[in-house]
Amino acid sequence: MASLVSICTFGLLVSTTLGYNIIRDYSGSTFFDGWDFYGAPDNLTLGNVNWVSQEEAMSLNLAYVNSQGHVILKVDNTTNVTIGENRNAIRITSSTAYELGSLWLIDANHIPYGCSVWPAFWSFGPKWPDDGEIDIIEAINLMPANQMAIHTTPGCTQNGSSPELGTFGSTTDCSTDSGCTVLETSANSYLAPFATAGGGVWATQFEADGINIWFWSRPNVPTPITQATSTSPLDVADFGTPHASFPSTTCNISQFFSPQNLVIDTTLCGVWAGLSFAYGPDCGTGPTGLCYNDTVVGPGSPRFDNAYWDISYVRTYTSAAVVPSSTTPPSGSPTSGVAASSPVGANKSSAQSLSAFYIPLRLSFAVYPLLLFFMAGDVML
Repeated sequence: MASLVSICTFGLLVSTTLGYNIIRDYSGSTFFDGWDFYGAPDNLTLGNVNWVSQEEAMSLNLAYVNSQGHVILKVDNTTNVTIGENRNAIRITSSTAYELGSLWLIDANHIPYGCSVWPAFWSFGPKWPDDGEIDIIEAINLMPANQMAIHTTPGCTQNGSSPELGTFGSTTDCSTDSGCTVLETSANSYLAPFATAGGGVWATQFEADGINIWFWSRPNVPTPITQATSTSPLDVADFGTPHASFPSTTCNISQFFSPQNLVIDTTLCGVWAGLSFAYGPDCGTGPTGLCYNDTVVGPGSPRFDNAYWDISYVRTYTSAAVVPSSTTPPSGSPTSGVAASSPVGANKSSAQSLSAFYIPLRLSFAVYPLLLFFMAGDVML
């Protein structure tokens, strides 16, 4: 009887919508047609990168489609950076915002990793933080596993009671600095083991009754996904228990989340990967023990030889007659899809934690001056 109750409860928490029709397939030679390049320094997480424009990214061979049809997004690993300079990298934002009633897939073969490296695949609404943020792939330095999270304004809570395969974090208030986090417990979700296993797939269900994230290492990708094409519908009935589940029972998803733009980026150091409590345990063995000095400064290889995305596709789906919103930013806008009213530095500033050993710290106007003070001690000029 107990197991039957659990099954019934799970059915209430996870969307009963099983069938999804494809909206867009981002892949191959047309992948970049649906994305905007940031084209400005990282003023969002205070990382030591210049997110270059599309023209510059292509000319520097930092963004391209390889002979296999995979999309490559790289951190520069060829330049010798001197003190005071930043390293070039890529941030792209989807020009379409996806409404409630959608499903997003990313099939990746390699995720950036290494000391100072901070990759993320995430989403945000047009006016951050009022419109919510979903972190699907995010990790730092030599962190062994991926971390998932949602971030909202006050009033949205989670307690980890919904069935999920990941480990729920210690914070139940999703408006706090760390947000509501779930640490991946399945093998091969980050670092070299992810690529060695052949990569994997993440699926994110964005519904009014909850946000659910699944991850499968390549050998475990379910048949509905392996047999799907760039034009076929997708049935999520066999996806199983989510790896991270954020139900609407304690968070009104329709209230705290607006249509979401997707983002793929990589930064270096910054307000999570670069702070001593996060950088030091894994990477603080260089001459100075400081993230910027010992990694960003100097030759790019071999330090950043693994700091690249290799993506087979990103696919977006809808469960109903939902029309995705076009939110292409004004020409020259550095916020790349964020509404002009968004405060500079507001949309991706999460500094989530790896279990209890990392202390979350999120960039906001309240902590911005304090962060600048502490980070000044993490750069030796």
